[in-house]
Amino acid sequence: MNSLVQPAIANARTISYRWWALIALALAQFLVVLDASIVNIALPSLGSELHLGTNTLSWVITAYVLPFGGLLLFGGRLSDRFGNRRLFMIGVAGFALASAAAGLATSGAWLLAARAIQGASAALLAPAALALVTKLFADPRDRAKALGIWGAVAGVGSAAGVLLGGVLTASLGWSSVFYVNVPVAALVLAAVPFLIAKDSLGENVSLDVPGSASVTAGIVALVAALSGTEQVGWTAPQTLVLAGLAVVLLGSFIFLEKRASNPLMPLGIFRNKSVTGGNLAMFLIGGATTGLFFALSVYMQQVLHYDALKAGLTQLPLAGALVAVAGVVPAAVKAIGTRKTLSASLILLAAGLIWLSFSPSDATFAANLLGPSILIGIGLGGAFVSGTELAVNGVSDGEAGLASGLVNTSQQIGGAIGLAVLTTAASSRIDRLLGRGAAEAQALTGGFSWVFLGAAALAIIGAIVVLAIGRSSSSSKVSD
Repeated sequence: MNSLVQPAIANARTISYRWWALIALALAQFLVVLDASIVNIALPSLGSELHLGTNTLSWVITAYVLPFGGLLLFGGRLSDRFGNRRLFMIGVAGFALASAAAGLATSGAWLLAARAIQGASAALLAPAALALVTKLFADPRDRAKALGIWGAVAGVGSAAGVLLGGVLTASLGWSSVFYVNVPVAALVLAAVPFLIAKDSLGENVSLDVPGSASVTAGIVALVAALSGTEQVGWTAPQTLVLAGLAVVLLGSFIFLEKRASNPLMPLGIFRNKSVTGGNLAMFLIGGATTGLFFALSVYMQQVLHYDALKAGLTQLPLAGALVAVAGVVPAAVKAIGTRKTLSASLILLAAGLIWLSFSPSDATFAANLLGPSILIGIGLGGAFVSGTELAVNGVSDGEAGLASGLVNTSQQIGGAIGLAVLTTAASSRIDRLLGRGAAEAQALTGGFSWVFLGAAALAIIGAIVVLAIGRSSSSSKVSD
C-alpha cells in the first residue's frame, strides 16, 4: 500500500508546486542560453590574458555551441529513456563543474575544453528541462503561459548575457562570467528534488549511438569548414575536404535514421508541420542572434571604445523591450495565431537589424543605437516565445524529449553556422576596406554592418519560411 501512496503524494506535490518548478527549470535554461552570449563582452579581456588571437576568440563561443547543438538530439533521447528529471540533474551538475573549470583556465586549450564540456552538459539538461515543462503543464492554457515564460527566458538570456557580462567583467574580471553559474546551478540542484517527483525509466530500447556520432561529427565538420574560410578561402583543400566530409557524415545520418530500429531522430516527426516550421525558424533565429551579439559587443568596444561596463549597460533597453513583449505574446498568439505572430516578430527583428547596420563609426547611443535596440528586443521577444511554442506543438509525451532537444538543436546549430558565415563575411569586408585605404574604425564598422544585414536576411527568410510551410500544410489550423 505504501508503495502506491508515496508516488501519488510525490505527484500531487509536483502539481501543487509546478509554477515553482517552472522557475527552477527556467533558471537552468537561462544559464544555458546566457553562456552563449555572456562571454562576448569578456572576449577582449580573456584574449589578452590568455594570449588568444582574434580568429581564436570566436571559437570560445563555438566551442560551447557546437557540442551543445550536436549532442542535443542524443540528450533528448537519453532524457526519454532514463527519465527527464534524472538527466536534468546530471546536466546541471556537469554544467556547474565545467563552469568552475572555465573560470580557472590558464590557457586557451584549457578554456576551450571546459567550454566544450559546458556545451555537452547543456545538451543533457536543456531538452530534459523543456520536456518536464510540457509534462507539468498539460492544460493548453497553462502550457501556453508556461511556454511563454520559457521562450521569454531564452530571449532574455541572450540579451542579458551582454549586460551581465559587461558588469561582471568590469567589476570582477573575465573569470567571473563563468563562476556566476556555480551558485545558481547549486540552487537549482537543491530545489528540484523538492519540486518535481522522481520519474520512471522509459522503454528499455537501444540508443542510436551511430546516429548521434554521425550527426555530431557532421555538424563539427561543417562549422569547421565555414570557420576556416576566413583564413584559407572557400576553394582551399582544407575547406573542400571538411565540407565534403560534412556532406558524407550528414548524409550517413539520414541513411542510418531511416533504417534504425530506434532512431535518434525519427524523420516522421517532421510530418508535423508545426515542428518543421518552428525548428526552421529557431535555426535562423539562432544564426541571427549569435551573430548580432558577437558583432555588437566587439563593435561597441573596438570601434566606439566603450568599456565592458558601458557596453553591457547599453543592452538594458533591448532586454527590457524583450521582457515586456514576451509577456503579451500569448495574447497575440490567441488573437492571430502562432505562425503570424512568429512571422511578424521576425520582420520586426529584421527591421531593427537593418536600422542598426547604418550605425557609423562615431555613433552615439541615443542617436544611433537606442532605437534599433528597442526594435530588436521587441522582435526577439515575440520570436523566441512563438517559435518555441510552434516547435513543440502537437508532440506526444513519448517524444517530448526529442522535440525539446530538436528545438534547442536548431537554435544552437543555427548559431554556430550563422556565426561562422557572418563573421567570415565581415572579415572579408574589413580586409577589402583596409586594402582600399580606409581607417581601421571605418573598416570595422563596414564589416559589422554586413553582420547586421546578414542577420536581418536570416530573419526575413525565417518569416517567409514559416508562412509558406503553414500555407502548404493540411494541418496548419493546429498551429494557428
